Amino acid sequence: MRSKLFVPGSRPELFEKALKGAADALSFDLEDAVDVAMKDTARKELGRFLQSLPPNPGKTIIVRVNGLESGYFEEDIAAIMCPALDLVNIPKPESPEDVKACAAALAKVERREKRPEPVGILANIESPRAYRLAAEIATASPRVEGLQVGYGDLIEPLNIERYNPRMIEAILVHIRIAAGEAGVWAYDGAFANIKDTAGYIAEAEMSRRLGYLGKSCIHPTQVPLANQVFRPTDEEIAHSLRVVEAARVAAEKGVGAFTVEGRMIDAPFIRRAERILDLAGKLGLIPMEERTIQ
Repeated sequence: MRSKLFVPGSRPELFEKALKGAADALSFDLEDAVDVAMKDTARKELGRFLQSLPPNPGKTIIVRVNGLESGYFEEDIAAIMCPALDLVNIPKPESPEDVKACAAALAKVERREKRPEPVGILANIESPRAYRLAAEIATASPRVEGLQVGYGDLIEPLNIERYNPRMIEAILVHIRIAAGEAGVWAYDGAFANIKDTAGYIAEAEMSRRLGYLGKSCIHPTQVPLANQVFRPTDEEIAHSLRVVEAARVAAEKGVGAFTVEGRMIDAPFIRRAERILDLAGKLGLIPMEERTIQ
């Protein structure tokens, strides 16, 4: 999920176009992108579109619903439940209890709809309290698959300069470590200055170095930027192939730690190499059989 494109729920004319685009994931938005007067219409239009999709339509399908206290949350969940739905993006959770409430609501609708597989939760970290409790939010439910940075709601009310790389790096590190404690992934938030492609790329490269899965896109022009940044480089693929091959040889000899190109390699480095090759295989950059130790 290198790229995740936001699609306003009030713009049904964009739904099919986004589905045919290059983004790995689509995040249909029923929250901030939809005016109050359009909430009911957007929910119905999006629900109708999602119900028309087959399971696994070729992209990760995410819906950012309205918050728990909005008065729209339960109707949103009921309308979007369908075989194609992968993740519900819960906005502004303030505590583990908010995540548990979301999980309970999902379970209720899943039972009614007889959905066999549970829908995952992508929890936004976009308030000072959520930032402080990020690890607790990440571990609140087995449904939580990732944490996402919400820059606007997190820092704008605090009068913090948005485009400050040192500040962004501090936020990214904190949320990545919180996600790591829970064993879930972390996802980078939006970059609102659409024309600043160099700034988008720099921020995406920073989050990639910090172990983020991908970066949000608020405009289709940002999608190829994210896809390129979060693509494994040829050098990374070549090194990972050497690590996996050396690990196979070491395992045959009963050796736990070894060196590749002067670097000490043991289990964590092997797992990382396998993750790189797994993504490379999914992107068609290497044969699938080369992804793991045989």
